[in-house]
Amino acid sequence: MEKAAASKADVVLMDLKMPDMDGVEATAKIMADQPGVKVLILSTFDADSYVLQALRAGACGYVLKDAQPAAIVSSIMAVLAGERVMAGAVANRVLDMLTGASTPKEFYDGLTSREVEILKLMATGKPNKQIAFLLKISEKTVRNHICHIYEKLEIYDRSQAVLYAVRKALIEL
Repeated sequence: MEKAAASKADVVLMDLKMPDMDGVEATAKIMADQPGVKVLILSTFDADSYVLQALRAGACGYVLKDAQPAAIVSSIMAVLAGERVMAGAVANRVLDMLTGASTPKEFYDGLTSREVEILKLMATGKPNKQIAFLLKISEKTVRNHICHIYEKLEIYDRSQAVLYAVRKALIEL
């Protein structure tokens, strides 16, 4: 943010995962402090939650780090010209969700919204008893949901569940 202000940049390439502040928060602050600056997210994460958060914060585009260098350059030029850009795969997923062609259940490998909720809590280190208390369900029901999560994701323990949650951007590290 300081470099963007000091350099009077026209376009800022923003990563989402940074040590002191995430890219969504940094984007929002840059947009508030320097409304004329264009922010282009350059990330390895293509999860829907990150994309939507970044766009809501004011980002003009979202490209993936594995894109060809020429594609990244053309995205920068497009944003500079006032266009909005989005990596094709990301745009397709966002459009699918907006049009109802896909659902969060499909995105999360068949997990129900309750299972996703429990997975998030598991991934933040909450024990079954605390999950049950927070969701106002029995501990046995929590265990049943966890068994279903493991079956659907073909995983065998909590550490694999945490890894899945991180990959799908259900939690932030």
